[in-house]
Amino acid sequence: MSDPETWDPRKTALLTIDLQNDFIHPDGAYGRAGQSAQSIMALPDRIAPLARQLQAAGGRYFSAQFTLVPDRDGQPLIAPHLKQLRPFLTKGDFAPGGFGHGLVDALQPCDFVIEKVAYSAFFQTRLEFLMRAVGIENLIVGGIVTNGGVASTLRDAHLRNIETVMLTDGCAAFRQDVHDATLLSLGTVTHQRTCTQMLNWLEGTG
Repeated sequence: MSDPETWDPRKTALLTIDLQNDFIHPDGAYGRAGQSAQSIMALPDRIAPLARQLQAAGGRYFSAQFTLVPDRDGQPLIAPHLKQLRPFLTKGDFAPGGFGHGLVDALQPCDFVIEKVAYSAFFQTRLEFLMRAVGIENLIVGGIVTNGGVASTLRDAHLRNIETVMLTDGCAAFRQDVHDATLLSLGTVTHQRTCTQMLNWLEGTG
């Protein structure tokens, strides 16, 4: 794997996973259900400077957003395991075009939204097409949860020979021990850097 400090910012994109209102905003689906963690709530403000700096350097910002597709009666099409895990999810939650589905204000604007229906931002999405179309070769990845969407996306990128940086303090889980264990398990498939380290890299390329 090539050293991320040698990457061309213009061929690099930040990819955030699921940093949207239904997960993070107090009025979103998870907030209303009392499902939150301080480590998760802190992510948007920590990542935002990196998003702005990378865009200014000629790179891109992709926001992958979990999506529950509404059926014709408006009820969301929810996978059985998710319905059992999160029984509070209901009509309108994570629906495209709705407040809850949207990227949190602190991270606006992104360059492209990737609607995803599963953990990985690559599974049945337009992510690879967009990367090729705008000349992106490398990804800096953060978001939630470390052991879910973030891990699945990083592993899928590795299978596709796409080099990545995992933001160790730019992703979070509902439990710190789960987050830490995931960092350890992903050590062979991705580079790992802090948000500050990647900001310092960008400043050095200007």
